Amino acid sequence: MKSHDLAIPERALAIGAHPDDIELNAGATLAKWAARGCEVSLLVCTDGSKGTWDPNADLDKLVVVRQDEQRESARRLGASDEVVFLGWVDGELESGPEPRRQVASWIRTLRPTVVLGHDPWRRWRLHPDHRHAGWLTVDGIVAARDPHFFPELGLAPHRPDALLLFEADEPDHAEDAAGFESAKARAVEAFVSQYETTLDLPPNPSHADLARFHAWVADRLAQAGAEAGLASAELFKLIDDL
Repeated sequence: MKSHDLAIPERALAIGAHPDDIELNAGATLAKWAARGCEVSLLVCTDGSKGTWDPNADLDKLVVVRQDEQRESARRLGASDEVVFLGWVDGELESGPEPRRQVASWIRTLRPTVVLGHDPWRRWRLHPDHRHAGWLTVDGIVAARDPHFFPELGLAPHRPDALLLFEADEPDHAEDAAGFESAKARAVEAFVSQYETTLDLPPNPSHADLARFHAWVADRLAQAGAEAGLASAELFKLIDDL
């Protein structure tokens, strides 16, 4: 890894395609920063309405459930500021002018020191929402920093200090996650609607089931840490020339 551990940012904004994407990829980092005084905000691009394998599910209800889960997860992370839902239909997100304007608006409003998001350059990525959320993160930063993009917003430009891209093919930055493995696991646990589809947990998990899940989270962090010479870590592509 080229670098380890940014200085604790004053404000951080994490941008994810769906509820749970942020926690699965950057939950330990955000929990660490929040515990040390960072104002953490989350922005979720889609409504999560396709996040079930039940063909008869009430999708309107699922949207509400997933938003509630996201808010609870943010609380467990210690996020102290906004939880923003752009509400684009799950599976139909695009990185066009309107969602880019929305992302730029929130970057200018929240004025994060560091932005986190999906790496849009990841090879062979299947899910279109992850690709488009990554482009919206990158393109939204460019639009937010330059005054002639979306002047109708009436918001002062803002240039973050750094961008951390998760799910990167070639990560070059590690954030030490030691001591925050459980915080990440508890934040992900809040997404009860995703137990079957994403987390391999039964609907009503036993203590043993949850212990196994926490061990899985810790093991993934340990594997990432081994790549960086750390006991536990989350890995990112760092872009600090914005």
